[in-house]
Amino acid sequence: MEKKKVVLAFSGGLDTSYCAKYLSETLGYEVYAVTVNTGGFSKEEEKELEKKAFNLGAKEYRCVDAQEDYYNSCVKYLIFGNVLKNNTYPLSVSAERTVQAQEIAKYAIETGADAIAHGSTGAGNDQVRFDLIFQVMCPEVEIITPIRDMSLSREEEIEFLKSHGYEMEFHKAQYSVNKGLWGTSVGGKETLTSRNCLPEEAFPSQIKETQPSELEIEFKNGEVIAVNGENFEHPVKAIQKIEELASAYGIGRDIHVGDTIVGIKGRVGFEAAAASVIIKAHHLLEKHTLSKYQQVMKSQLSDWYGNWLHEALFLDPVMRNIESFLIDSQETVSGKVFVTLHPYRFVLNGIESKHDLMSDKFGSYGEANRAWTGEDVKGYTKIVSNSLNIYHQINSK
Repeated sequence: MEKKKVVLAFSGGLDTSYCAKYLSETLGYEVYAVTVNTGGFSKEEEKELEKKAFNLGAKEYRCVDAQEDYYNSCVKYLIFGNVLKNNTYPLSVSAERTVQAQEIAKYAIETGADAIAHGSTGAGNDQVRFDLIFQVMCPEVEIITPIRDMSLSREEEIEFLKSHGYEMEFHKAQYSVNKGLWGTSVGGKETLTSRNCLPEEAFPSQIKETQPSELEIEFKNGEVIAVNGENFEHPVKAIQKIEELASAYGIGRDIHVGDTIVGIKGRVGFEAAAASVIIKAHHLLEKHTLSKYQQVMKSQLSDWYGNWLHEALFLDPVMRNIESFLIDSQETVSGKVFVTLHPYRFVLNGIESKHDLMSDKFGSYGEANRAWTGEDVKGYTKIVSNSLNIYHQINSK
């Protein structure tokens, strides 16, 4: 009989290594392992993953470079919206998983797979993000999740692999690190508590620079096109350049406390140097180039966009509606932002833009009024206060 095909989301870690061996040897599937690179793997690491997948019994292996698609379909809108979950977290992993799941679903359709497998446990957000995308994009394909379904412990997974003749580095790293284009998550014993912070050595980028340096970021219609005068053919390259410069100062580190999709609160450390600097620089440029009520409406819609993305609802059509609004809002968001990098922090110094609405042609705040008179203000405040005067006189105590 012809074996059934399963597409396995493969990261090369213990969980997906177990899945590869279990699916091929215990369940008898032809395993098509796929890694979706959203900024976390080098070319050398991709080769190692391919070798590992075949050693674990995979029939085929593919690494999909989705960095530009990831930016175009998701990261771009996180910048346009200045999205920080709970005013802290740039949604590094949340956004990645959505894009990875879509690429895996496309691969399953392409190969005519009977099933899709992933190594998520039953305790986190990722299981929902993967399952939901698969159920929408390829609803006829079975979803197999061995780690979740059998509630496997790490020790059980290791014993299974050893008993099937597979050896790997089984020592568990003290910290779990998940790297991507828009940031790196860091989990450890400290993030399982409400009290303790991550130590310096937990973060993947150690401080190399101690003296301040200047950073110039140029935006065109909300997208980064140049860094320190160097132009880039795609914003992904510009993000990587800013990450290289800012991570050397230990910028962008924090711990996010949030409500998970499954209903519990969770805590995760992260390092997102480029995301932190770009979002704040972009926001400053918008303060100068957007009207008051553009900013008000953007803030509300951006908050919804980030929440729906986090909750695995990226494919809801309302997301496309919000994206259309965000694109339109960036028409005048062009110019340069000047930043100073310091150890653990950065300073936004100012902007230059032909769309800068802070023009002294109309007045200088607290100094000069050139487009109105004092009498104009007296009349305006009298009308604006009229309804308030009526309310407070009628309801005076």
